[in-house]
Amino acid sequence: MLSRVANSIYWMSRYLERADNVARFITVNTHLMLDLSLDKDSTQWYPLIATSGDDEDFSKRYSVADEKSVVKFLTFDLKNPNSIISSIYLARENARTVREIIPVEMWEMINELYHLTQAQSRKRSIADLQDYYEFVRRCGYIFTGLKNNTMSRDQSWQFAHLGQMLERADKTARLIDVKYFLLLPRGQVIDSPYDTVQWGAVLKSVDALEMYRQQYHSINYRDVTEFLLFSTAFPRSVSFTLESAAFSLGLLCGNADAPSLAMQEMKTLIGSIQGSKADDIIASGLHEFIDVFQYNLNLVDTAIFENYFDPEAKA
Repeated sequence: MLSRVANSIYWMSRYLERADNVARFITVNTHLMLDLSLDKDSTQWYPLIATSGDDEDFSKRYSVADEKSVVKFLTFDLKNPNSIISSIYLARENARTVREIIPVEMWEMINELYHLTQAQSRKRSIADLQDYYEFVRRCGYIFTGLKNNTMSRDQSWQFAHLGQMLERADKTARLIDVKYFLLLPRGQVIDSPYDTVQWGAVLKSVDALEMYRQQYHSINYRDVTEFLLFSTAFPRSVSFTLESAAFSLGLLCGNADAPSLAMQEMKTLIGSIQGSKADDIIASGLHEFIDVFQYNLNLVDTAIFENYFDPEAKA
């Protein structure tokens, strides 16, 4: 497969997953504020910026992290490369270049999502955008269904799946980190009723509440951390998504005599997760653990680029 085509399919998938997850971030924050009876000007908006990793960019152009500014920055700010509108635009551009490779239904779905996003882009109120965020999430489900049910399991599918799983691992980890920032200003004892409501909302945001309750009796800091980081059965946990990404990466590597740099970095990343325990992570700092995880995940992405997408490396 041409590196250009592989790159487009990989990033098409990553950008769609990114848009889906940003919509989830905003939705879970909105539900938390409603459940906790917080007003719309509450400082609960800043954690969304901090955990997206774009706080420096945000601070340069916005003076306060209130509902209006955060919604604009994360949803419709074209200067923010990780906003929903930017992600959907880039997903469409990548899909457009590989229209002959992907199913026509996939292209039509992405195109429809793009045009709806353009039509919604003047809205700034959370109340006015709830249906839109839900539509973005539904498109995420549709994309996964189309990928799994209409694409042959060839290299195209493997690159699409690899991109989706790596982006999902990244965003699940960041979503857990939202909780860290919500606790910081309060210094409150973990697992208070206040915290239980927050963790319940986090589980809902990744469609994990029912599956979690089948395994655990109560919602608490330790068990949610363990479930979302280490579950080998839940498809949005960090461990599950990394193992699934590694499987696709292994098939792309083929029968090479030595593992690629990307596979080496992937094995290192998975080893760091498998060698950890929830109790140890909580004791040493969840935020610090996720910071290291994000750094190692970036090394995997860089290695994938060098192994498969860099034209100079192919020369």
